[in-house]
Amino acid sequence: MKIFSYLTLTLFLLLMASLTACGSSANAATVEAVPTGDPIAGKQLFMSTCAACHSPDGKGLPGLGKNLVASEFAAEKNDDELVEFIKAGRGPDDPLNTTGVTMPAKGGKPSLSNEDLYNIVAYIRTIRK
Repeated sequence: MKIFSYLTLTLFLLLMASLTACGSSANAATVEAVPTGDPIAGKQLFMSTCAACHSPDGKGLPGLGKNLVASEFAAEKNDDELVEFIKAGRGPDDPLNTTGVTMPAKGGKPSLSNEDLYNIVAYIRTIRK
């Protein structure tokens, strides 16, 4: 009988400890939503903004835009980093600019919103190989 009491008490204490460790949702840290894009909307924006240099298929045009389908640069960046890059663009004097052609901020379309840029990035992710 004594073994049963110890076992019951041990199980009860373990249950209480696990419930206490879970905490309540009021104490849980707030997690911010991660922006995600819509690749369908992004394709339309890509075609009207980016395709002139990166080509409609994303494989780039000689002397203009880089191949985004095989771009290690795009693959290594998370969505936030890629959006920030597109916002800033790349000047011809940037050592990583191998074409010598300016990539204008927001692809030369300053009206693009953050949502638009995330949509474009979502589309780029779909054409990557």
